[in-house]
Order: sequence, then C-alpha cells, then structure tokens
Amino acid sequence: MKNKTLATWLTFVAGPLGLHRFYLHGLADWLGWLLPIPTALGFYGIERARLYGLDDQLSWLLIPCLGFTFAACALRAILYGLTPCERWNARYNPQAAADAPAGRTHWLAVIAMAMAMTIGTGALMASIAFSSQRFFEYQIEEARKISQPQQ
Repeated sequence: MKNKTLATWLTFVAGPLGLHRFYLHGLADWLGWLLPIPTALGFYGIERARLYGLDDQLSWLLIPCLGFTFAACALRAILYGLTPCERWNARYNPQAAADAPAGRTHWLAVIAMAMAMTIGTGALMASIAFSSQRFFEYQIEEARKISQPQQ
C-alpha cells in the first residue's frame, strides 16, 4: 500500500534525490535516477560560486538547476497531497478498495503541502531572480566592453 501522506512528505523532503519516485514506482523508475543529476549540478554551482565568486558564469548557470528542481518537487508534493483518495488508490493501490486509508489526506499531508508551497515558491522565485540578475549583469559588462574605445 502506497501511503499518500508518506509520498507527499518524501516528495517535499527528498524529492530532488528521487526517493519519492522509488517509493511509488520502484527502483526501475528512470526519472528517479535522473532527478539527482540537476540537484548535484546545482550544488556544484554553489560550490563554484563559493570558490570563484559570483562572477563565475558556470556557477550562475548551474545554481538555478537546484532551485528549479526543488520547486518542481514541491509542486509534485502539492499535487500528490491534493489527489483524491479514489484516484490515488486507483493509481498506486489498484488492489485496494477505492476508499482505502492509504489514499486519504491527513493533516500531516496538509502540513507538507503548505510547507511545499512556501518553500517551493521561495526556491522558484530565488532561482528566477538569481538567474535574471546574473544574466543582466553579464549583458551590461559585455556592453561596456563594446562601448569603450580600444587602446
């Protein structure tokens, strides 16, 4: 029996590692194996920014991978939590009755959805702001290089 509350929490807490996919679909799920890649790239971007500063172009391209992955997993946690009991059981517990307790939404799932909405929105907005700021700063620097007379 796949529990909706557990799946919601796994998606919110460990979604960027793909653990929720393994819980729901098993170890053969290819998307579960791919999810850690953008997460690792984002952490690598943070490490590059720490080592080389925020002027490192590769870091400002990689850091949003982490933020967008967190935001996508938070959205998936919200979708899992909002799935009706009958639909959840039909998809993940086909052998159980339509109103089986594993598919019911409990307060813990509601708390996970609220936290996912808050933190996911923050991660998404921070990723967009960081990417946009770094992109426009880069464009300004390139425009300055072009506009200055060469000596």
